[in-house]
Amino acid sequence: MNFKTDETPTKLRGGYYTDPDIAAFLLKWVLNIHPKSILEPSCGDGVFLRGLSKLNTNGLKSIKAFEIEPIEAGKAKHVADEFKKVDVEIERRDFLGWSLAKLLNPPQFDAVVGNPPFIRYQYLDRNLQNISEQIFKVFHLPFTKHTNAWVPFVISSLALLRPGGRLAMVVPSELLHVLHAESLRAYLTRACSRVLIFDPQEIWFEDTLQGAILLLAEKKNTQDEHFKGVSIIATRDKDFLSKNPEDYFEKAKYTNGETVKGKWMLALLTSAEREVLKKANANSGVHCFDDIADVAVGIVTGANKFFLVPDEIIKQYSLQKWAHPMFGKSEHVPGVVFDEDSIARNRKLGLPTNFIWFSNEKLSELPETVRNYIHLGEKQNIHKRYKCRIREPWYSVPSVYATSLGMLKRSHDFPRLVFNKVQAYTTDTTYRVRNSKFNEATIVGSFINSLTALSAEIEGRHYGGGVLELVPSEIRKLLVPIQRFDQKEIYKLNSLIQSGIPSEELLAQQDEKILSPLGLDTQEMTMLLEAWSRLRFRRQRQDAGEALEDEQ
Repeated sequence: MNFKTDETPTKLRGGYYTDPDIAAFLLKWVLNIHPKSILEPSCGDGVFLRGLSKLNTNGLKSIKAFEIEPIEAGKAKHVADEFKKVDVEIERRDFLGWSLAKLLNPPQFDAVVGNPPFIRYQYLDRNLQNISEQIFKVFHLPFTKHTNAWVPFVISSLALLRPGGRLAMVVPSELLHVLHAESLRAYLTRACSRVLIFDPQEIWFEDTLQGAILLLAEKKNTQDEHFKGVSIIATRDKDFLSKNPEDYFEKAKYTNGETVKGKWMLALLTSAEREVLKKANANSGVHCFDDIADVAVGIVTGANKFFLVPDEIIKQYSLQKWAHPMFGKSEHVPGVVFDEDSIARNRKLGLPTNFIWFSNEKLSELPETVRNYIHLGEKQNIHKRYKCRIREPWYSVPSVYATSLGMLKRSHDFPRLVFNKVQAYTTDTTYRVRNSKFNEATIVGSFINSLTALSAEIEGRHYGGGVLELVPSEIRKLLVPIQRFDQKEIYKLNSLIQSGIPSEELLAQQDEKILSPLGLDTQEMTMLLEAWSRLRFRRQRQDAGEALEDEQ
């Protein structure tokens, strides 16, 4: 978990500024409609204003900009003084509070530009948290406390645009896939005629580890106007910035309907790839994960470093009676089987693979060495942590049970299920899975293929570092083609994965065993594999050549 006290001042205020070339590209696009008024909801030190001062702004009468930081607002005001024929107003206050009072009034801007702050909801002050929630309510959009400040910024900015107006912003690439941006995606499809996104391979704001995209949205002229769709253009470098943004906007191929319902990851696929995915989804041998298994979170200890320990701690405090085997990280289970050999391997490596479970024992009934370990936790204030302090006694972890299948919450290349042969416990970094239709070997073996891996890229989310993360609601939507596997075959698969076989090669082999018998031909399987590979490279911010070098 990230805590506010651990973050830098820059991160807490979301102060990451835009490259002047990027700002100029976005400005050129909005200036094509000859706006009379422009809004910049978070102007920073004035990079967009400087860009405007160098462009042809004939017809532009007013610019209204906001900046909450006094030093940065002062820099922006200095830039504003360069404008002689345009009325530029810099307000040193928060944009969200100002906009909330304006949302039900007639829109007053022809264009919006900028780079809204990337600040987690938990880091906003209480007043801005309340304002953010109110903005969602105005437009009857679902609200979640997992949101980020840039989301209500874009919603309000778009609402303040006149019909036919244009919004051009730098926003996080998570717009395409995170659940907390779903309300914004829905609002964009409702309010806009077209949405064009430039999706760069590079990370433009290194300090954030946050991928960014360029969002170009044109508002509908009338409520009845048809939404033409979303187009995503992948870019490897900044060469595109030297070209006319209007040409991209007019010539782009926009996609609509189911492709942009919910998440927008499907828009990253070609139409041919989407057709193959649709065909596979309709195959009777392909199941939604929710139809073949149930998924639930692992054990929530509230303090993994206290409850998950290596053998040396068990011996030091005589905890053998309360120690149980567990796994929760990829280093604990590098394949798809967790058995007695896995436990022995982890012990040899000195990994913290013992779960300490006190089942409501009173402190007075425990041996002195065990009480000493519990007191050690109290000296570290572990009993004051939220999950620990709300239970009695604090050292007794609730909801402790094991399942014969597990799944790591995060993965590097593609997710995999684990056949938990020893019924080891799992932490909340691993999901507990109960199979309902097929045996464990069949589900574990069938789960590794290009179709499932691609659906994981589409349904999942990723943040800094390029790790794929799936939550239960997303796992339930995964497509799983089923073929029968026995335990002997699963152990062969386990050894193959542990040998370090390249992911593409492994999936291609699995596709022949799983997808080919379902009727998919070589071309279709290749399309699924290549689509997964491309989305994986995109997530990991590397190209095919770099990925090959990494695996060799």
